[in-house]
Amino acid sequence: MWFGNQLAPNPRLTICAMDVRQIDEVDLSPYDTIFHLANIANDPSVELNPYSSWEVNVLAGMRLVDRAARQGVKQFIFASSASVYGLKSEPRVTEDLELTPLSEYNKTKMVAERVVLSYADAMTTTVIRPATVCGLSPRMRLDVVVNMLTMQALTTGLVTVLGGDQTRPNIHIDDLVDVYLFAFDRRLAGVYNAGFENLSVLEIAQRIAARIPAEIQILPSNDPRSYRQCSDRLLATGFAPTRNVAAAIDELAARYADGTLRDDPSFHNVSWMKQHNLS
Repeated sequence: MWFGNQLAPNPRLTICAMDVRQIDEVDLSPYDTIFHLANIANDPSVELNPYSSWEVNVLAGMRLVDRAARQGVKQFIFASSASVYGLKSEPRVTEDLELTPLSEYNKTKMVAERVVLSYADAMTTTVIRPATVCGLSPRMRLDVVVNMLTMQALTTGLVTVLGGDQTRPNIHIDDLVDVYLFAFDRRLAGVYNAGFENLSVLEIAQRIAARIPAEIQILPSNDPRSYRQCSDRLLATGFAPTRNVAAAIDELAARYADGTLRDDPSFHNVSWMKQHNLS
């Protein structure tokens, strides 16, 4: 809860503010399913303290999945990342392609995936590789591409694109939540991509500028990551997305216009972590 707690109170919800590295203190035997979402997210955040990031993203997850298997948990759903693919030229990046992670963050996700899947004989193990997430949420992320560029357009009237040719797969936050719930309801086992719009960064900026009055400025980039995600395996199970990038842009613009969305410091991972010595 480094960035606060936006979970609405519910009589069926118990909130434990704790370090995931102290999971040995928690009795997992009453639980049917674990959704493992806790990690230090994205490349810049991990680079603040790679050692701590390996502890949280890999070692803590290893202890969690091991205890879950030993205590009779039936399903373990792990939130990985599409960034494990690294730089790919294939037009269809499927789950069967070799992983070539480029950063420490990507590597932690790849290793954590392998640990989780090694327990497939003990329980249903599910690995979801989400695309870059966009859209409105209680605790916003304004350091991911669609949300970041949309907020730039809303606050400055200028969208700054670094490079622009890099392709990014995208998924709306509502669809991602639905993916996790779908995997739980259907007891999906194995690895599934979750991304439904492969767009270049420039295409994203152009979609924003078509909805919000803003100029587009293109600057050089040293970020080579570019990949197109194919989610046919997930779609074949019957899952169907209901939201898209355009919906994310429109809802952010609407909430900014009515004053309920602001550029809060806690919506930016790295600067917030630096400010509060969280790395």
